[in-house]
Amino acid sequence: MHLKELVEPVVSLAVEAGKAILEVYATEFDVQSKVDESPLTQADLASHRCIVAGLEKLTPEVPIISEEEGLPAFEERGQWQRYWLIDPLDGTKEFVNRNGEFTVNIALIDSNRPIFGVVHVPVQDKTYVGCEGKGAELRDGETVTPIRVAVASATPVRIVGSRSHRGSSLDAFLEKIGDSELVPMGSSLKFCVVAEGRADVYPRLGPTSEWDTAAAHAVVEQAGGQVLELDGKPLSYNTKAEILNPWFVVVGPTDRDWLALLASDE
Repeated sequence: MHLKELVEPVVSLAVEAGKAILEVYATEFDVQSKVDESPLTQADLASHRCIVAGLEKLTPEVPIISEEEGLPAFEERGQWQRYWLIDPLDGTKEFVNRNGEFTVNIALIDSNRPIFGVVHVPVQDKTYVGCEGKGAELRDGETVTPIRVAVASATPVRIVGSRSHRGSSLDAFLEKIGDSELVPMGSSLKFCVVAEGRADVYPRLGPTSEWDTAAAHAVVEQAGGQVLELDGKPLSYNTKAEILNPWFVVVGPTDRDWLALLASDE
């Protein structure tokens, strides 16, 4: 199946998973803890089951990695050129806090980079799509709008920060920038506000996993932005046994040397 032909069925799948999440969201749901103490709800599992079943029908030959399933050994997955990488409910803390800033993330990785990504926001019924050869767009109900990163950084500089994971490294970066404002955001939406030009840069100076970033990474790149490790290399996927990402920065406009500003904060 051609890459562009995957867009509509995968968007539909993300929307369907979002509806399953909202069914749980409307109830007095229980919150469990995973081994790493991160929260888990029935919504995570309902979305996972929905997406995996749909992808297995759509592309039965393409393997799937989901946050809510065991991670295959690197000896196996390291041989894969192309695979699906999903986070059925990104921003479970936002879900538990009921602030609406949680997403469904579905990405297709090819040769260690995300070439297609869908980020669906169930509460807002919005969907961000990035597809190689097609560009990036925002779907808001029936309205489809192409999106691009900002051409130049704003004054004050708009810096995206996590609602759940703010630390001293981010504070130090804000101090270096000077005239800036923090755009607080949860989940993979932090990437998406850069992709649509509503923020300039998102420095992630803390732990994330590959399934947290892949779908929104595709959206940013197809919107003309970059996702870089702090040494300047593009963030890559499935190159090592662990699933954790290094620190990185999501860049929209390139009129500032963001990496130099972050260099001493490693």
